[in-house]
Amino acid sequence: MIRGARRASANALELARSVLEIEAEAVRALAARLDGAFLAAVDLIRACVDGGHGRVIVSGIGKSGHIARKIASTLASTGTPAYFVHPAEANHGDLGMVRREDVFVALSHSGHSEELLSIVPLIKREGAKLIAITGRADSPLAREADLRLDAAVEREACPLNLAPTASTTAALALGDALAVALLDARGFTKADFARSHPRGSLHREALKHVADVMRRGADVPAVRTGAALTAALRRMSEGGMGMVAVTDARRRVKGIFTDGDLRRHLARIRRGRGLRIDAVMTPDPRTLPPQALAAEAVQLMERHRINQLLVVDAAGTLRGALNMHDLFRARVL
Repeated sequence: MIRGARRASANALELARSVLEIEAEAVRALAARLDGAFLAAVDLIRACVDGGHGRVIVSGIGKSGHIARKIASTLASTGTPAYFVHPAEANHGDLGMVRREDVFVALSHSGHSEELLSIVPLIKREGAKLIAITGRADSPLAREADLRLDAAVEREACPLNLAPTASTTAALALGDALAVALLDARGFTKADFARSHPRGSLHREALKHVADVMRRGADVPAVRTGAALTAALRRMSEGGMGMVAVTDARRRVKGIFTDGDLRRHLARIRRGRGLRIDAVMTPDPRTLPPQALAAEAVQLMERHRINQLLVVDAAGTLRGALNMHDLFRARVL
């Protein structure tokens, strides 16, 4: 009995490894086959939704229906308006949701699903575009589609080569690739993602505000205009932020002096005695208000290749400061 159980366990492990290898190979083969049709699908969907009028409707029956539902969910959560429609329900009224500005994405490995084929003429009559994700280029669904994405697999992972396994994995991966390509093309950000996931930990991190992250009070290295450069360098060293803010008597920001400024003006600093901070600071530095999202601070720093930001109120008064390390600690980056 024990020997037989061990043999069964070994067979189960061998079969499980075979399933994973077959499905992994199916996904790898997709990457090699991606071509202009995929780019055309991205462009078609962008043109549909960027004007604010169109949506992506994803549909499939059986196992393909489950995959279609997940693809619609991934598209929606990454900034592309999308929803799932069951083809049977579409045949009984739900197709009224489809408009000419929409893109209809139909999933069927065989391309012969009657429930989908029966609604294709109605989609065409409405004027919506049809993208087919199918494994058969010569199928009726592929022939009627405006675009076909190739989700063919060499074989299913099922030992009988019958149960949808590798084919559904391939379709799912292709849908994920489409969603991520659209995310990037449409400039979708971490903050955008957080807004559509209000109960997730990412929401709490990405929707942090500058006021939640910045340093305040004595932790912000600052000197007055007219201060000796030696005093400013000492304060910058004490502050540990790689910068010192320069303010007037009312704490309004006039400039910033950073490690980069020190390197740029090193020769001048060595020559000059009694040099004042005003002569070497960067005037009118980039700033953000406390109520800005911390994600906006990241974007501003990356765009202008800077490592520190001063935080000011509407009157330009210094309220705080932050650098990349503060954003890392707050898990915004």
